[in-house]
Amino acid sequence: MPSDTLRLFFALPCPPELAEALCIWRDSLALGGKPVAADNLHLTLAFLGQQPRTRLEELQLLAAGIEAPPFTLDLDRLGGHRGTLWLEPSQMPSALAALAADLQQRLLAIGMPLDSRPFRAHLTLLRHAGARPVGATVDFAWPVERFALYASENTARGVRYRELGGWPLVPGLRRPGSDRRPPQ
Repeated sequence: MPSDTLRLFFALPCPPELAEALCIWRDSLALGGKPVAADNLHLTLAFLGQQPRTRLEELQLLAAGIEAPPFTLDLDRLGGHRGTLWLEPSQMPSALAALAADLQQRLLAIGMPLDSRPFRAHLTLLRHAGARPVGATVDFAWPVERFALYASENTARGVRYRELGGWPLVPGLRRPGSDRRPPQ
């Protein structure tokens, strides 16, 4: 019998080709620990926690109303804390900051409780790492073209992130105020 709640989050899904390259690079570092499965690599935009299944349609409609342009995310910095290793951008793309802010504002408007910590763009690669790499060079370009709603599910093989809906980022969209012409 399925549970009446789901553990949910909105995220950028890592494209399969990039996920494969990231895993090959990560595994070459031989740091031990528990690697995040290639299929689970993502960048969280908003963590929702346990939510009633009855809110799924509302969340999917909310996401469908978001309009944002695609962008490139340069993962060029290695970070870590307490055995967790991640990649992050040294420069946050304005399109990513705007997407995350828009999504979080819409979630708050429907009464969704969110983490009070500021948004920090990162992609977790490894948990329980035995060491931090010294002198590792990292530079991965991620063409971000969509975002998705996921359910985090515990399985016999570990945690699995199941996509419940995905929405494209649309080329040619302008952020509010970007179409202003300079005075003549």
